[in-house]
Amino acid sequence: MADRPFPGTELDDGRDVYWFVGGPLDGRVQIRSAGVAPATVCHVHLHDGPKIVHQYDLHEVAGHGGEYRLRDG
Repeated sequence: MADRPFPGTELDDGRDVYWFVGGPLDGRVQIRSAGVAPATVCHVHLHDGPKIVHQYDLHEVAGHGGEYRLRDG
């Protein structure tokens, strides 16, 4: 299982694991039912200041799941 970014997190029940890389969601893991995952995830940070939006694009990895990587610029 060396192709997994975090060994030991593989699921045998058919669910898929997605990791977030970069930005405010860096290091978070999302577990979803097997199927088609959204190609892009939008994270909106709301606070007293301006709204901050981060876009993450899906990159498939071997096995079930993938990585959502922070979109440049």
